[in-house]
Amino acid sequence: MLTIWGRINSHNVKKVVWLAEEMGLAYDRRDVGGPFGMDEAYRALNPNALIPTIEDDNFVLWESNSILRYLAANHGGEAFYPSNPQARASAERWMDWGFTWADAIRPTFFQMVRTAPEQRDTALVERSVARAAGLSAILDEVLGRQEWLSGEAFGIGDIPVAAYANTWFQLPVERPSRPNMERWYAALQERASFRDVVMIPLS
Repeated sequence: MLTIWGRINSHNVKKVVWLAEEMGLAYDRRDVGGPFGMDEAYRALNPNALIPTIEDDNFVLWESNSILRYLAANHGGEAFYPSNPQARASAERWMDWGFTWADAIRPTFFQMVRTAPEQRDTALVERSVARAAGLSAILDEVLGRQEWLSGEAFGIGDIPVAAYANTWFQLPVERPSRPNMERWYAALQERASFRDVVMIPLS
């Protein structure tokens, strides 16, 4: 049984749970982090005191994108971990670019979701939205040339970016129109696991 440690409202935990759902893996998710805290047993598994962490057949692994690669390599087959190095790398680059996207959106997320209205830094939100909007043009351009970030089919490259794209579309801010990105986001919403795991209320 795969064990996933981490609260489900964490973007990085969502990524791992979503992939497990897509691949039909049985797993046991345990709440850790945020209001659930971290005990010494968990910190012994992950010395960074971050989430998520997994244990799979006594193998412990942390860092969300490393977990995604590990699960895809072990359980995903060609659909999630292509044997062709170029196809795999083309998808994986978006996994890593996802952290750039996350860094742009994160200030707006924390200000609009986790900060009381009277304490919000509107200038910080404006800078964050402007940066995220600029980066969304990169997504729109590539999604105008291919159906998915992973290529012609949904795959591992879509998951990290989509977790934050969902936040981007849920946040109460003005966004420029990105037709190709919006088409991709609509296609994501047709996937039951995306709706169930990722599209939960922001908190």
